[in-house]
Amino acid sequence: MDDVSKLMRRHTYVTKASTSFIYGILVSIAVNFFWTPGHIYSSGITGFAQLLNTVSSRTFPFTISTGLGLFLLNIPLFVLAWRSIGREFTIFTVITVFLSSFMIQLLKPIPLTHDPIICAIFGGAVNGFGTGTALQNGISTGGLDILGLVIRDRTGRSIGSINIAFNVIIVLAAGFAYGWPYALYSTLGLIVNAKVMDMTYTKQQRMQVMIITNRPNTVIDSVQNHLRRGITIVHNAEGAYQHDAKTILFTVISRYEMGELEEALLESDPNAFASISDSVKILGRFYEPKP
Repeated sequence: MDDVSKLMRRHTYVTKASTSFIYGILVSIAVNFFWTPGHIYSSGITGFAQLLNTVSSRTFPFTISTGLGLFLLNIPLFVLAWRSIGREFTIFTVITVFLSSFMIQLLKPIPLTHDPIICAIFGGAVNGFGTGTALQNGISTGGLDILGLVIRDRTGRSIGSINIAFNVIIVLAAGFAYGWPYALYSTLGLIVNAKVMDMTYTKQQRMQVMIITNRPNTVIDSVQNHLRRGITIVHNAEGAYQHDAKTILFTVISRYEMGELEEALLESDPNAFASISDSVKILGRFYEPKP
C-alpha cells in the first residue's frame, strides 16, 4: 500500500512539474510572439513585469527584463503562499514562475505580426489556456493567481473576474506608454485571457443538479461514493405520465465533476432524469479541496 501511495505521489509530482514546464512555454510564447511585438500588456504580475521593463528601458540607466521582473515581483507572494496556503503549493509555484521567467528570457521576441488586435487576442488566449491548465492541475502561476484563489474562496467570484478587477492599472499604463488605443487593445487581451482561463479551469464553475429517480438510496450512495457532495432529498414527487412515485435529489457540483456524476448515475440508476444548470452564486458551505 505504501508503494502504491508513493507511486501515485510521484505521478502527481511529475504531472505538476510537466504542467509547470508547459505553462512556461505558453507564457513565453504569449509575451515574446504576441504581446511584446504588439505593445500589449498582460494581466497581473506579468503585466507589471512588462511595465517595469518599459519604465526601466526609458528612464533607468539599466533595463529590467520582463523575465527577471516577473520573478522578482513574485518573491513577496511566495512568502504569502508559504504562510497561507502550504509548502508543496509554494514549491511548485516557485518552480512554475522560475520556468516562466527563464523561458521568457530564453525565447527572443519573434514578431509574427504587429497588428495589436491579433496580438491581444492570441496572446490572451495562449496565456489564458496556460494559466487555466496550471490551476486545473493544482499549481499556481504566481502573482495574482495566489490572491485570486484566496479571494475566490471567500467571495465565490471567478478567477477571471478577479484578475480583471486587479488590472485597471495595467490598462492605464498601456495608455500612457503607447497611446490610448493600446489601452483598449490591452483590455481586449485581458478579457480574452480571463474567458479562456475560466473555460479551462472548470473546478471553480459550479453547477446545480436536480435528479429525479425512483431509486433514491442507490443513487445517493453512488453519487457520494464518487463525489464529496451533500444531497437534499424531496420525497413524494409523482411522475405525470404513469403517476408513479418519484424522489427528487438536489446537489451542487463543480463542472470538473460532471464526468464523475454521470458515471455515478449510470451505475446506480440509468433511467434517472437529471437536469444540470449553471449556479450563479452559492451561500453557505460548499466543499472545495485546498490547493
